[in-house]
Amino acid sequence: MPSAAGGERAGNLLERLEVGGVGLAVVAAPGTLAGLRRGEQARLATTLVVREDSLTLFGFADDAQRELFGLLQSVAGIGPRMALATLAVLSPDVLTTALHTGDVKTLCRVPGIGQKVAQRMVLELKDKVLAAPAVAPPPVAGSGHPRRDEVVEALVGLGFTARPAEAAVDAALQAAGEDGPGADSATLLRAALTTLGRR
Repeated sequence: MPSAAGGERAGNLLERLEVGGVGLAVVAAPGTLAGLRRGEQARLATTLVVREDSLTLFGFADDAQRELFGLLQSVAGIGPRMALATLAVLSPDVLTTALHTGDVKTLCRVPGIGQKVAQRMVLELKDKVLAAPAVAPPPVAGSGHPRRDEVVEALVGLGFTARPAEAAVDAALQAAGEDGPGADSATLLRAALTTLGRR
């Protein structure tokens, strides 16, 4: 687990995070940074965005935020910075509900997102996320595979219903091979999200 080191916060950038003695610059939303304390250990879900001229590490409070960050970037006109700004302004529950219900006005609260982009977000993402449930979803029955339940729970946490999530994870497991190198949790989650995105 990394520990917050002696860097300073500027806007939504945590200038330095120490991981095993190596300092890393991590871009994160203010809400994520607020939960970190200098010198204390913390867990961040991260994703590395590779560009021709840069490598940028983005950090999130949990895996659900990181997956929403990836989904947002699948919409034309939304890059990593805009996706992060969206998660900074709208909580995951508010965002998924707005997408599911077509609440363009709420989406337009994010600086830089206008009517057309918000409508595109709803059109492209409403079937990929569901409104946040009022109560916790029931536990999903396991298949015996050590990573299946974990990935299904992550998908349910992102707003997908249990049955389509199970089917998508089962398809990803079959494609990867039960114990093959492609059957780690992160790869299974990406494959399942791709399958769900086609539906």
